[in-house]
Amino acid sequence: MSRHVIVGKGAVGTTLAHLLAAQGADVLVLSRSGGTSVGRIAHATVDATDTEALAAAAQGADVLYNCASPAYHRWATDWPPLWTSMLDAASRTGAVLVTAGNLYGYATHGAVMTEDSPLDSTDSKGAVRAQMWRDAEARHRAGDVRVTEVRAADYVGPLADSQAVFGPRFLDPLLAGKVVRPVVAVDQPHSWTYLPDFARALVAAGSTPDAWGRAWHVPTAEPLTPRELGERFAVGGPAPRIRPVPAAVVRALGLVSPLLREVAAVSDHFTQPYVMDTTASSRMLGFVATPWDDAIAETLGRTPVGGRA
Repeated sequence: MSRHVIVGKGAVGTTLAHLLAAQGADVLVLSRSGGTSVGRIAHATVDATDTEALAAAAQGADVLYNCASPAYHRWATDWPPLWTSMLDAASRTGAVLVTAGNLYGYATHGAVMTEDSPLDSTDSKGAVRAQMWRDAEARHRAGDVRVTEVRAADYVGPLADSQAVFGPRFLDPLLAGKVVRPVVAVDQPHSWTYLPDFARALVAAGSTPDAWGRAWHVPTAEPLTPRELGERFAVGGPAPRIRPVPAAVVRALGLVSPLLREVAAVSDHFTQPYVMDTTASSRMLGFVATPWDDAIAETLGRTPVGGRA
């Protein structure tokens, strides 16, 4: 029977834990605050920057998943020690280390992103994520650890939280017929990853030796502008009223808000096409993205997640 250890209990970690448990695996979720253990999913309080504690908790695990989520404006300071600890724990335990990644490391300039696109982002957050992968890749090639990274676009889905661009702060007013005031532009094509597909990709990458040593994109449906995605979610209800906060206002608010300052720094993610290709990953990981109609219905609770034939 396989054993899986997940660092982080946010939207991605929680979705992953439920999927693994449904597949019959024993799952241990590690976080600073712990949680309530139910069924095959156990929780424990662990500071993942403490390598000794992390390695002890991950002992005997087949796969160690990095689903941690430092505060957005603290990536540059919080990720390096956390990532070093995870690499060291994976090395000590022999677990495959699978990271829930993102697209920040790419500097796209409007180009479609593939797994072979250069990790040349000049933004501090993107530079941190790019260096994390370079460190992992180097240790994998040296035979010290077995690693892979699964990169997602901005996610949507049943458990999307306040950190998600298309989470409750967007959907709640949209579905209530109220004005939505996103702090990003809304009229450029954008890739959106469905959370259950993110979890499926993490599981597939961890159990596919041919996937190790490389990064992969989560199989993701066709891109939509944020406005188009809002219109799809609003079908059958009030017409969406989406009025973005002007970029100048977001920059001004960033003078007092570290979070908005970091949002403004990556505004190009929404002011130009931000699209990922997932052809190679669909072949390697063995599945294609959930169609938009199904993803939206599941997110809105109209059908159970995983209820498709």
